[in-house]
Amino acid sequence: MNILLIGSGGREHALARSLSVSAHCSKLFIAPGNPGTAQHGTNVSLDVSDHQAVIEFCRVMAIGFVVVGPEAPLVAGLVDDLTAAGIKAFGPSKAAAQLEGSKAFTKDLCAEFNIPTAAYRRFTDAETAKTYVRNYGVPIVVKADGLAAGKGVVVALSFEDAESAIDMMIGGGLGAAGAEVVIEAFLEGEEASFFALCDGTTAIPFGTAQDHKRVFDGDKGPNTGGMGAYSPAAILTPELQARVIAEIIEPTLKGMAARGMPYKGILYAGLMLTKDGPQLIEYNARLGDPETQVLLPRLNSDLVEAFLAACDGTLNSVSLTWSDKAALTVVMAAKGYPGSVEKGSEIRGIDAAEMLDDVIVFHAGTKQDGDRIVANGGRVLNVTALGETITDAQAKAYEAVSRIDWPEGFCRRDIGWRAVERERG
Repeated sequence: MNILLIGSGGREHALARSLSVSAHCSKLFIAPGNPGTAQHGTNVSLDVSDHQAVIEFCRVMAIGFVVVGPEAPLVAGLVDDLTAAGIKAFGPSKAAAQLEGSKAFTKDLCAEFNIPTAAYRRFTDAETAKTYVRNYGVPIVVKADGLAAGKGVVVALSFEDAESAIDMMIGGGLGAAGAEVVIEAFLEGEEASFFALCDGTTAIPFGTAQDHKRVFDGDKGPNTGGMGAYSPAAILTPELQARVIAEIIEPTLKGMAARGMPYKGILYAGLMLTKDGPQLIEYNARLGDPETQVLLPRLNSDLVEAFLAACDGTLNSVSLTWSDKAALTVVMAAKGYPGSVEKGSEIRGIDAAEMLDDVIVFHAGTKQDGDRIVANGGRVLNVTALGETITDAQAKAYEAVSRIDWPEGFCRRDIGWRAVERERG
């Protein structure tokens, strides 16, 4: 069948690579795509916020299946509109995507269905929120309720930090996303990501990963969308994964079904592994970025087949197979990220990096300018390597980074450090 993939980042390059090799894929179109996705299909200039335009494109090009990569179109109800037009689409409905679109919705669901998560309160008034923080104490976590492109969470170590975060969010610094804030207890432990493929009633594991949010080595500096990741996350042992499914994922599916909004698609659980067991930090309603870039290179099964089963409610008959190899990705970002960056600098050496065995360079924020590849965003490349261990994958990834000639870019030099320390014992 002809397939349309929605999105333009590194996650979508990884998705395009896997979708294009499926036995079920005749032609792959990507809207709007990037120079990396163009290696695996045809990029199309479509305004994905114009749902009717997407539907018309699907009809004209005889698209049999749409895969939605990013969260914004899911929260805006693109899957609902495609489904209503008789076009099969992968991803949750608008109602189900509230699991990512509204922190308050998710926390209330957790409270109702006894899903382990940090204690919380919701506020729309800044003064009331600040009084609560002063009475509760610090550290404490302040979250904008809505989608804030990775900028909506502040871990406040002081009252001043908490109060300025509250003022910024409720004061309109994040637009409508911060009109309501969720203030929650600070959890201690190690973070990890667990992915589940869901069909409304059944969930099957779709891999584990750990990412690095801080911009600089040693987990210093501001939070970003992610400066690198690795998979699998050894800290998520088979026993812990079984607990995550039983205590977090399955009650969520039951709760969503009970609310009349069955969850179909990828459910991405951001977890804190505390001394009391795994607790949910937040949900994302799609694959992560850059986690997809380390998950999909390890997947041996047909991705289209798995996604179709999720849409059709037949996941109980699906068994996914994964490579025993580990994967690690290093994000190369434009200098100044996560603040303002300059666009247009030329990137050379991508081909030289990819000549290394088991190395893939995913394009995240690039643009084709004649025969040149230029930077066109904050996070620009995801240099990914497979290896027998995380240590091997890390060494290969950084060797590949050294072959890329881009003076205007930078990366962290310690991606995977926790896993490497564990492997060294």
